[in-house]
Amino acid sequence: MSTKTYKPRLATKYKNEVVTNLVKKFNYETVMQAPRLEKICVNRGINGAVSDKKTVEIAVEELTTITGQKAVPTMSKKDISNFKLRKGMPIGAKVTLRGVKMYEFMDRLISVALPRVRDFKGINDKSFDGRGNYTLGVTEQIIFPEIDIDKVSKITGMDITFVTTANSDEEAFELLKEMGMPFKNAKNN
Repeated sequence: MSTKTYKPRLATKYKNEVVTNLVKKFNYETVMQAPRLEKICVNRGINGAVSDKKTVEIAVEELTTITGQKAVPTMSKKDISNFKLRKGMPIGAKVTLRGVKMYEFMDRLISVALPRVRDFKGINDKSFDGRGNYTLGVTEQIIFPEIDIDKVSKITGMDITFVTTANSDEEAFELLKEMGMPFKNAKNN
């Protein structure tokens, strides 16, 4: 199956349902004013990366497996002598998803990974930044089915940031709710 003919399920849902619902709710003049998901950034800081370089390689490998796109190590920006940290040392891993991979990752996150969180009652609806972006903290990488729990040496978390074109948090909240994000206090209007 070629990439040109394949359309992710969430991309189709956005185009057919979400846009029309957002236009109705916020009284936009055109469908182009409706906010959309621009990219998803997945970041992961590694505790003890200074003393053990192998942990960064493992984190990059795990992020690559989870997202389906090559992750890159993040480097420190300054020296911190208390932590034995030098500028330019690898201290984490990150990956930025756009297009088909972004929609596929979001679909897997909503339908497979989040329901596997222990005592899951929904995600917090207060993690917006004021500019229409939402950050979700995941405490364990083992909620993703791509990760083999027997090969995991250390359980670590990650931050997943949803960057949208929304002008306000309310618009971004509605966009993500319509896309299927399971918010804890989602009021169904």
